[in-house]
Amino acid sequence: MSITELSFRDRPINMDAKGSRKWVYAKKPSGKWYGRRTLFSWFLLLFWIAIPWIRVNENPFILLDIANRKFIIFGAIFWAQDTFILALLMLSFVLFIVLFTVTFGRIWCGWACPQTVFLEMIFRKIEYLIEGDYKKRYKLDQGPWTSEKVLKKTLKHGLFIFIAIAMTNVFLMWFTGSERWLELVREPFRQNLSGFIVMIVVSGIFYWIYSFFREQVCTMVCPYGRMQGVLLDSNSIAVSYDYKRGEPRGTKNEGDCIDCHQCVSVCPTGIDIRNGTQLECINCTACIDQCNKIMHITNKAPGLIRYASEKTIKEGHTSVWNARNRAYSVVLLVIFSFFIYTLVSRPVIETTILRTPGLLFQENGDNTISNVYNLTIVNKTHEEMPLEIRLLSHKGRIQMAGNSMIVKDQGRFESTFILFIPKEELNSDKTEVEFGVFNNNELIETYKATFVSP
Repeated sequence: MSITELSFRDRPINMDAKGSRKWVYAKKPSGKWYGRRTLFSWFLLLFWIAIPWIRVNENPFILLDIANRKFIIFGAIFWAQDTFILALLMLSFVLFIVLFTVTFGRIWCGWACPQTVFLEMIFRKIEYLIEGDYKKRYKLDQGPWTSEKVLKKTLKHGLFIFIAIAMTNVFLMWFTGSERWLELVREPFRQNLSGFIVMIVVSGIFYWIYSFFREQVCTMVCPYGRMQGVLLDSNSIAVSYDYKRGEPRGTKNEGDCIDCHQCVSVCPTGIDIRNGTQLECINCTACIDQCNKIMHITNKAPGLIRYASEKTIKEGHTSVWNARNRAYSVVLLVIFSFFIYTLVSRPVIETTILRTPGLLFQENGDNTISNVYNLTIVNKTHEEMPLEIRLLSHKGRIQMAGNSMIVKDQGRFESTFILFIPKEELNSDKTEVEFGVFNNNELIETYKATFVSP
């Protein structure tokens, strides 16, 4: 084995000894696994584009409205008061990714990660179409600036910029909603100059990533690849080279690997899968398809490179279950069950009553003391709710700033009211008072606040 092969882990595969970048010219993949991955990627892209337009009970299917602290997940609205429930959902998602990685390796990166989906299924396909396969692209990049090269580069990067802008606008709809996005499009951009600038900047970042930075997101930036060293074990299934069957390499040796380097030429991150598990490997399966073609040509059985665990290759062990992923599964089940319970059992409304900042008490001529309060009510149901607020703990009266308290379905009601309490009801300068929120004379929530008096 050469010194180069022994030192492949000393630095990122797309850097030379001087630290300069080595541009990866990956061969265009094809085969059974690539076809499956293409279909799955198009499904994900369709899902990503369609989500902002899908409605459930007249609400977006998913909306991440950070500005208004309003989040809609699968049609259910979560407000700022539901942070704990959202945290449980995010924790469940993270544990699912961990469990999936422990069991099936980096399959997320190769099949579902947006970076891989956009780069491999959109930008590289455009590049293949305009500039040709890897040898033609390398020759074009290394050659002089002819009219053909200028035309191809202009066309390619023009399409890249157009797609980057389209990606940004779809991405924006996930945070603003399709209706607000349509309003922004119809309005003159000068009315939303700051938003327009943000859109251009984000589009520029997308264009730079997919045109120039590319696989370095996976090999140098993304922390998920570095987590593999902690998460993977000998039972984890990953794209693996069967060294027991393939070695020793070469056409004149007994191993099935003929050392053709086709698995290297097709790899989008430029690694040699025969060196074992590496953080740069995104499990895209391109090497599986390419190796199977060579095995077919040489009349050997497919699967020299395949989805397999270290134990499968070394011992023929086929089970992926062990104590660790069973433990992860139990924890995930418990947390997700708790999430479902808190989601189902959360109150139908969420009330917040706070004394108006900067205002003290007011002594009135009818022997009462009054405080001003700000009221916020969030309706978490899909029904319009006529509500009424009453004082439960003391004698007194409430004077609302408006005539009615009708909260629309999945809506938010904000108002101000004045609370009057007779002086004889108050024994200290700070008194805890309790309010009740009623719907058709049915008490549905209580809230405690502080009443200030002389």
